[in-house]
Amino acid sequence: MPNIAVCSGSFDPVTLGHLDIIKRGAKVFDEVIVVVAKNQSKSPLFSVEERLGLLQEVTGELPNVRIDSFSGLLIDYVKSVGASVILRGLRAVSDFEYEMQIASINKKLNEEVETFFMMTNNQYSFLSSSIVKEAAKYHASVEGLVPPAVQDALKQKFSSPF
Repeated sequence: MPNIAVCSGSFDPVTLGHLDIIKRGAKVFDEVIVVVAKNQSKSPLFSVEERLGLLQEVTGELPNVRIDSFSGLLIDYVKSVGASVILRGLRAVSDFEYEMQIASINKKLNEEVETFFMMTNNQYSFLSSSIVKEAAKYHASVEGLVPPAVQDALKQKFSSPF
């Protein structure tokens, strides 16, 4: 059986930190399915379709990475695609506490699924989609924080000259 990992998030927008985890995960697992969570409680900058398109563009060179979206419980999605692993990136100790809670409830809901934590590259330890959006909103350069395609999309969203 192939070893399939699911890497979920809002990816609003996808950052170089996200991409680092996805690329490294693609070296460890036979297939990585990157899924955009449709979270009704958030007001995203990019639509689900835009986020899927950006993810498709920035992961296109990775043959064992697939892009998808879902709503509902992640553990149900994982089961539906035959995956056995949830891949999560950790930036700092503060991430661990939240991720530990999520991993614990997922284990309770399906003990056959493992959560695989991967530490982010140190150069991205401060990086989040929220920080990127805030910088772009005020027309600060986001070069080196997001892939070029995302930089262009942010320029369009904020009609920015950066």
